Amino acid sequence: MRSRFCLAAAVAVATTATAVAAAQQTTTGNGAPSGSHYNLNIIGVPNYKNQNMDGSGNVIFVALGSNNTKATTKILLSPGDFSVLDKNGTDGTASFQLPAGGYTVWVRPLGKPGGSSKTALCGTVTITTIDPVTGLPVTTTDVLCSLGHVATRTKGKQSFTNVTSELTTITLTVDITCGTTVIPAGTSVSLFDPCVQDFFWQYDNYGLKLLQVRFYPSPS
Repeated sequence: MRSRFCLAAAVAVATTATAVAAAQQTTTGNGAPSGSHYNLNIIGVPNYKNQNMDGSGNVIFVALGSNNTKATTKILLSPGDFSVLDKNGTDGTASFQLPAGGYTVWVRPLGKPGGSSKTALCGTVTITTIDPVTGLPVTTTDVLCSLGHVATRTKGKQSFTNVTSELTTITLTVDITCGTTVIPAGTSVSLFDPCVQDFFWQYDNYGLKLLQVRFYPSPS
């Protein structure tokens, strides 16, 4: 009888945990899951900020650009707990720390209607080819990016979109070399994969004043 009771209790606990995880992922009225999350605001500004803005807060400032002019900011990524390390991206580079996985990523464009932005995950890879003249291997490096996600601020209510794949994985367009292993084109590599170095988000801004980014724990 005791073993049956323990089994029933274990099943009840597992069922409760599953129900809680599912409840946390219920879609809210703005399109995002419900539940606790980390919030990051990427704010487009028209002027360069020259003050020391390293660390603190959940904000990254980037160049605004316009509908016809792209302003690009590299948001350097490093592994760790969620934290803004350098919030001043108006000089072309900002820095953000985040875990390697275990979450989903959602974005929502806000601010004045009409602006848009594109965010893509990029990283440096090693490529080995054969020199057609000497027949010897030649090693070079290149930057590969995901297709990215375009967020456009339209009129009316804005909803969140799940962009986890676009912002945390890169599908290789060429064969890359990782130590003595060749990883073929078409393979998807995840954020902070050791075969890719110097990960960053390339943020191309076309006049979008605010991109709200949320990170929710993955249901399990």
